[in-house]
Formats: sequence, structure tokens, C-alpha cells
Amino acid sequence: MLAPRLGAWTILLAVLLVTGGKSATAQQAATAEPATSRAFPADLVSWAPLPGNPVFQGGGPGAWDAKIRERGWIMREGNTYSLWYTGYDGTREGIKQLGYATSSDGLHWTRWPENPIVRDHWVEDMMVVKQGDTYFMFAEGLNDEAQLLVSKDGVNWELRGKLNIRTHAGEPLSPGPFGTPTAWFEDNTWHLFYERADAGVWLARSSDLRVFTNVQDAPVLLPGPEKYDRNMIALNQVIKRGKDYFAFYHGSGDEKPPRTWSTCLARSTDLIHWQKYPDNPVIGPDHSSGVFFSEAGVTRLYTMHSQVDIFVPAARAGAR
Repeated sequence: MLAPRLGAWTILLAVLLVTGGKSATAQQAATAEPATSRAFPADLVSWAPLPGNPVFQGGGPGAWDAKIRERGWIMREGNTYSLWYTGYDGTREGIKQLGYATSSDGLHWTRWPENPIVRDHWVEDMMVVKQGDTYFMFAEGLNDEAQLLVSKDGVNWELRGKLNIRTHAGEPLSPGPFGTPTAWFEDNTWHLFYERADAGVWLARSSDLRVFTNVQDAPVLLPGPEKYDRNMIALNQVIKRGKDYFAFYHGSGDEKPPRTWSTCLARSTDLIHWQKYPDNPVIGPDHSSGVFFSEAGVTRLYTMHSQVDIFVPAARAGAR
């Protein structure tokens, strides 16, 4: 979510209330290990833009997807790359709809002829996890409230409804947005990261996708203290290397709009305690909503807002 409707200070005040007045920053500092550059693989932090960017952008004036925004999602199955993205008419109030495109190389894209593939409700800032033969889409709906959609083919989607996220004690969340949902599935458990007004990233878990319960009521990732993300952050993707988890997230240090956003990286061994890469941002400005792809010898970082650009490991810059 790049345009919050609830002030960040309001959300942080709520955090202080549920943590007994102890700041989440202090809680994290007491347990997090010092971050060092050596803990971060070079192919995750050193990037160069691919010649020919952007590789995908809005359809222009008059199109249903005149502009695209926020996080889209890239997945490859067999010889086909899929791109799910949010299109809209370019106005702030314009409904955000789900579009789909395919590619044979992840560079050149063809829009689905029946776009938008979801027309009747708001779908924005999405990511997709495939389990078995089912696609699970976690996305923002109207008012930046996280929702779940499911599909058997990646094109025809059924809305399951708003995610039911509870506090650690099992109470409903306080009113306000809970967006940029990012899911990680491991050991039969769904781990859901979400932000509230970009004031921090929370973690909730579920075994059945019906109820998600906060691991703790303080954020697991906070803005700052450095300038590049000192005001707002949102987590886009989690990957795993050995025993380490890495989170691609975006942050902004701007106090007022218009804001610039940079792509950053953090590391964890338990999904709760995160170390930020000390030389963040890994891509900046203004490239955000990053999605990492590495398969069959191809490693790329796609940034999605407000066009799709590709970055490749700097050691292989210019390679396709």
C-alpha cells in the first residue's frame, strides 16, 4: 500500500498500547543480531538495470489499464511466465482491477485477451502462492484490507473474502487498513506479513487460511532509523536460502507526498527477528514493489510500481 488512509502515528500509538508502552524498536533491538554485509549474498544485493526497461507498463489513455500500480506478481510454469498486475484508469478513485499477461522469456509480454480477469471488485497489490493444483492470491481490496482469492488455472478467480486477522490474544484488529499481504507457506503453516498504513510490518499465522493470529502485537519490521525507510515500509516477498530467510521490502523516508520508494532487503532466521542490509537500499529511487525471480539459471529482480523494470545481478549486467 503506497497511499495510506490512516496516519502512521495512529498505528504506532496503537502498538504502544498493546505492548504496554515499550517501543517495538526497543523490543527488536534486544533480540536482533547486528547486521553485517557478509550475511547477505551478493546476488541479492548488487543489481544493475536491464537494457530495454521498462518491459511492461500501462496501456495508455483510454485503456482499462491506462496505468498500473503497486505490486504485481511473476511466476514461471513450464515454458510460460505469468504476470498478474493491477490496472486502473489513472485516477485516484478509479477501481483497481486484476490484469494478466504471459511471456515466453519474462521480457516480452502479451496481455490476456479477456482482461481484466477480475472486474467486479477491487484487487490491488497482489502476490500468488501455488500449493498443489491451487493458486492462492493474497491482495488488497477496497480500503486497503487484505483479501484472499483462489483459482485452479490462474485466470478464473474466486473471491474468498477479507482475511480474518486477530491479535495475539485472539481479538479483532483495531479499525484501519491491513494491506500488502505477503504469504509464506512452510511446514503446513501460512505465515502472513502485512502492513498498517506502512507504519510497520506485522506477522500472523494460520493453519487453515480461515483465521490468522498475530505472532506478537508489535511489528516484526519497523521503519528507520536510516533515511531511506525512516517513515514508511511494506514487505513484498520472502525467499529462503538454506536456513536464512530474506525479505524484499520497500521503504520511503519522505514525510509528505509525493514520495519516492526504494527496494531494500532484510534477513532473518525465524521470520520474526529481522536484520536490515546495512547498505540498503539495494535498488533506489524510484523503484519499489520488488519481486525476486531465480530459476533455470535466470536471476532477476522485477520492480513493479509504476511500471515493470528488470534488474539483474551486477556481475552479469547486460546478460539476458
